[in-house]
Amino acid sequence: MAELQNDLLLRALLCKPVERTPVWIMRQAGRYLPEYREVRAQAGDFMSLCRNAELACEVTMQPLRRYKLDAAILFSDILTVPDAMGLGLHFETGEGPKFERPVRTAREIKNLPVPDVADDLAYVFDAVRTIRKELDGRVPLIGFAGSPWTVGTYMVEGGSSREFKTIKGLAAADPAALDTLLDTVARTTTDYLNAQVEAGAQAIMIFDTWGAALAPGDYQRFSLASMQKIVDGLTRESDGRRVPVILFTKGAGPLLADMVGTGCDALGVDWTTDLARAREYVADKVALQGNLDPATLRESPDTIRQGVADTLASYGNGPGHVFNLGHGITPDIDPDNLSVLVDAVHELSPSYHET
Repeated sequence: MAELQNDLLLRALLCKPVERTPVWIMRQAGRYLPEYREVRAQAGDFMSLCRNAELACEVTMQPLRRYKLDAAILFSDILTVPDAMGLGLHFETGEGPKFERPVRTAREIKNLPVPDVADDLAYVFDAVRTIRKELDGRVPLIGFAGSPWTVGTYMVEGGSSREFKTIKGLAAADPAALDTLLDTVARTTTDYLNAQVEAGAQAIMIFDTWGAALAPGDYQRFSLASMQKIVDGLTRESDGRRVPVILFTKGAGPLLADMVGTGCDALGVDWTTDLARAREYVADKVALQGNLDPATLRESPDTIRQGVADTLASYGNGPGHVFNLGHGITPDIDPDNLSVLVDAVHELSPSYHET
């Protein structure tokens, strides 16, 4: 594959010196872009878009044509793994993902089919290879998966949830069954991510969207422990380079201190934790990614620029920072506002890296 021309992201994730802070945006390929909506309509539905390597490549590349970003992220979904387990994934307009056959008992969990990752998720790896070829070394490609706990919430609840009553009920009534479910998802996810790396992913991110819904002790048992299993089993070198691993628990706050011990290279930080405080939690042992409030992108250019300045200042001097939002960009954002953000990072961040 082509030699990497811009390795700022990979260096920053490993806390190595950089000339400026690299920037990419969670959900940077998505509904806020009119060109994405056109391709989504062409595909027919969301999963058909994910399963078409050429179209997945096209929407992955779209934000890179508009913005001076330092990474591409695979266009896919965190629910590809349970979809491959035959739970009947579909997306309902305005309601998000739904599973026709949720798993809620020890028997259902025991009988859950373990997919052949290489075969059942081949479309994902086809997309990775297609994207890497199209990138031609321009920037690195990030692969990703959902954390077992987060994926498990959808598998047990049958879709999105606010209270997580069913899975929390399972954790209380039959924690061994939930452990079995999480272990199955963790083993499958490890194989899945390693196959992404083999296909060409150059960094890996694990999205733990709902980990903070757990009480602290339960977080360590049901969320962090399963992510630890994945990190332990990941391929960490490819093409002669380290493959950095980013963990992101939305709303982690002080839990960031516990996450350092997994052996990950970087931690995502949402907008509810100041980066200076996050650096204290992790004692500069890992890089940090984040963490501008996505709502800032609804404001004026001056406000966006100030938000960028404040985020950079909150991290402060030195390596180990990747600029991002504190969560994904929302569909209502004016694409021009993201240009303001990216340009501000390019302009304002070099002063934090002067030696």
